[in-house]
Amino acid sequence: MINLLDLDQAGLREQIVVWGYPGYRAEQIWRWLYTQKVTRFEEMANLPPDLRDDLTNQAVIGGLETVREILSADGETTKYLFQLPDGQTIETVLMEYDGQRRTACISTQAGCAMGCVFCATGQMGFARHLSSGEIVEQALYVARQLEAQGERLSNVVLMGMGEPFHNYEASLAAIRRIIDPEGLGIGQRHVTISTVGMVPAIRRFAAEGLQVRLAISLHAATDEERSALLPVNKRWPLDELIDAVQDYVGQVGRRVTFEWTSIAQENDTPEQAHQLGQLLQGLLCHVNIIPLNPTQGYSGRKPDAARVDEFVSILSSYGVPATVRVRRGIDINAGCGQLKTAVDLGLA
Repeated sequence: MINLLDLDQAGLREQIVVWGYPGYRAEQIWRWLYTQKVTRFEEMANLPPDLRDDLTNQAVIGGLETVREILSADGETTKYLFQLPDGQTIETVLMEYDGQRRTACISTQAGCAMGCVFCATGQMGFARHLSSGEIVEQALYVARQLEAQGERLSNVVLMGMGEPFHNYEASLAAIRRIIDPEGLGIGQRHVTISTVGMVPAIRRFAAEGLQVRLAISLHAATDEERSALLPVNKRWPLDELIDAVQDYVGQVGRRVTFEWTSIAQENDTPEQAHQLGQLLQGLLCHVNIIPLNPTQGYSGRKPDAARVDEFVSILSSYGVPATVRVRRGIDINAGCGQLKTAVDLGLA
């Protein structure tokens, strides 16, 4: 069976023509998928019955099965647990901000191979890559839920389970359908892709010609300390990473966000702040400080607010802007670094 959400417009048109129908039928189907966001072929009212029959017999519209939906106590974060057709599971998070912004945090892999020590997804290991359709379907699902409430999806971040650049082709294909005005129609500057720092992929991404935001997980300002937290640093150390980021900024002209999970008595020290300020000074960037969220597999603690404030102040002295991320969904394990489906399924 063909998952129609795995196809771009050209691929859908080619498939429809192969089945013996005029190409314009693909345009109609595309609008049903992404504008009307239907989930059943019988809802595609302007298609002839024989085409709807062929679609029913030979294609599907996605394959996510909703296993569980959990709402945070403050009502501003919802976590969805989805099961994929092969039994793998992923999580997706909807966050509400400012009474207007609605952000979907979507996954690109089942599990993750990067092994970041404080991340629950990294602790569970890697199962498989998601297809572009499985990535897009998460955003479609959230958009559909919001529209049923008279609201709209405004932002998408590829910061859920997995490393998007480890699944580069599918992640970029999904992004192109998310930002396509005839697809989900999310503005490029309202889409963010996050990476642990896969240098060749950052350089490749710079050449894509997109205005999608780039976020990089940094978390330490020296190679020794970063390699202890993020094994990927052993392959692409900080000098290579910063060089790639400088080239990216020069080519794309957009500010890069560095994400810094702040861990008490480890990387929240004034010494680390000075080292980070020196590392990033003069670079078009912003530091997003994320007080550590708890996970079962890591014993670190979140820092005191006063230490975080001092950290931000030191960075400012180097001309490096920084803000502290608002913590959301911690009570339902939906915060940054907390997604781990095995726990929710009672498998671990």
